[in-house]
Amino acid sequence: MPVLTWQKSTFSPDGSDCVYVATAPDGTIHLRESDDPDVILRASRPQLGTLIRAVKNRRLSGSGLTAR
Repeated sequence: MPVLTWQKSTFSPDGSDCVYVATAPDGTIHLRESDDPDVILRASRPQLGTLIRAVKNRRLSGSGLTAR
């Protein structure tokens, strides 16, 4: 796996509970949380859009996302 450059979300507070995002060379978007950085959520742009809409609407089933 290539080395990713992680960027802290501007919506994350200072301190703990921060969300980080990185884009891989293949275009997939990777998300991780500061409390458990070894768990990484990978998504394509359309899948991430589905996740964001699901979170906003409080529906998470069928997002098609994978964790490694």
